[in-house]
Amino acid sequence: MFYVYAIRSLIKNYIYVGLTKDVEERILRHNSGYEKTTKPFRPFELILVEEVLNRAQARTREKYWKSGIGKERLRCVNH
Repeated sequence: MFYVYAIRSLIKNYIYVGLTKDVEERILRHNSGYEKTTKPFRPFELILVEEVLNRAQARTREKYWKSGIGKERLRCVNH
């Protein structure tokens, strides 16, 4: 299984979307500063997790959530 996830910065207006096999480990890496892309925006809250069967499906869903319409929908989550 693969997971598509979205996290929101608690200090800045920033949403990151990614894919992984281990969501908990990935979020820990983001919040610990191990990921160069997200390090300046820590800490994060998890706002979306989608479970998919394979990497190809995960990539398709990741592309959707990174698109303009996908990001707009993510901005409305938990608000």
